[in-house]
Amino acid sequence: MNWKEEYADKIVSVQEAVSHVQSGNRIVFSHACGEGQYLTDELVNQAERLENVEIVHMVAMGTAPYCQPGMEKHFRHNALFVGGSTRKAVEEGRADYTPCFFHEIPRLFTDGCLPVDVAFIQVSLPDERGYCSFGISVDYTQPAAQAAKLVIAQVNKNMPYTYGNGIHLKDIDFIVEKDEPLIELPPPKIGETERKIGEYVASLIHDGDTLQLGIGAIPDAVLSFLGEKKNLGIHSEMFSDGVVDLARKGVITNTKKTINPGKFVSCFLMGTRKLYDFVDHNEDVLIEAVDYTNDPFVVAKIDNIISINSAIQVDLMGQTNSEMIGNRQFSGVGGQVDFVRGASRAKGGKAIIAMPATAAKGKISKIVPLLDEGSAVTTSRNDIDYVVTEFGIASLKGTTLRQRAKALIEIADPRFKPSLITEFEKRFHCSYAK
Repeated sequence: MNWKEEYADKIVSVQEAVSHVQSGNRIVFSHACGEGQYLTDELVNQAERLENVEIVHMVAMGTAPYCQPGMEKHFRHNALFVGGSTRKAVEEGRADYTPCFFHEIPRLFTDGCLPVDVAFIQVSLPDERGYCSFGISVDYTQPAAQAAKLVIAQVNKNMPYTYGNGIHLKDIDFIVEKDEPLIELPPPKIGETERKIGEYVASLIHDGDTLQLGIGAIPDAVLSFLGEKKNLGIHSEMFSDGVVDLARKGVITNTKKTINPGKFVSCFLMGTRKLYDFVDHNEDVLIEAVDYTNDPFVVAKIDNIISINSAIQVDLMGQTNSEMIGNRQFSGVGGQVDFVRGASRAKGGKAIIAMPATAAKGKISKIVPLLDEGSAVTTSRNDIDYVVTEFGIASLKGTTLRQRAKALIEIADPRFKPSLITEFEKRFHCSYAK
């Protein structure tokens, strides 16, 4: 049987495909914007016949109807990163959160820690060899599909074909054809605070550096200040639309990278159709599994890699909380520590935490004497390199506790400096002015 016959033989209705999910199964969804919403919606449609189905994934960019009140009997979401549509369910105890470094998530599935009964994946049309691409969500999605007992694929012509990944039709059990728009993430609005932070961060980036960027207004602001740089590279867990503009201007060429030269490297994408069209059949783009892209020992091989991440709080010792508000799980560790540690080991590498100095419209300082009670330390004080706010840059590597506390107070919002200075003097038994 050739692949075209095999493809045709595996096509079923979405109702039939999802009917193979059984009570007590663990399902892994494609990540973020790669989620097959058609499959998700049908699973929820069949909720009444199901009990105790565990749904595992990271950022839910869809509406997450399985997390709605009243679904507890049928579905239990196990979040590996908490997002906007799943946060309330986790907070109210109707869903769970499992801490794990992003690069280690594939091992949860492949080593049997979290055995996968069913993988819901969304893939591109097959190529001439019968391989479908995971497109914009490879990360843990490909390893989960490889480990799953049953693979149900939504084949969507709108999913870009990306290189560095793939699944052959022989490894898919059921195919559901549904062409629907992919989930998109519009570019964020960049305000004056983000622009100032972006300008400071950009001053730490030099020609030929390789960048790891997160998502949001600050990374986009950083990109907006890089137009005069030369031969930048991308090796990141994800990137978005702002990278496309710099690539088209010739700023990002990837030519100076010490591994994967000439290639954009990532494990998932979040953006608009502009980004998805850019990566489609683009041989200069590699979208690979997260246990490669985020492995700190791989990252450490990249000379001059600049890791740019954000935080909810940084205390005066340099401890970073990037995932909790008090004892509420707000997001997750994601790939922050993966890249901070990789960049710290790399020749010429820099690990940057960039964040506004305040939250809640200026009412709360994000530089604090102590992390909030109940909050986790995401990135330890031993790993911190630079912290950047709209008020400047604090370089912490190799500094004493007293020196780093002073450096952090200097980039805090002036309205909160008096209370921070009082804490400094109490803790270190000396005048701040000395």
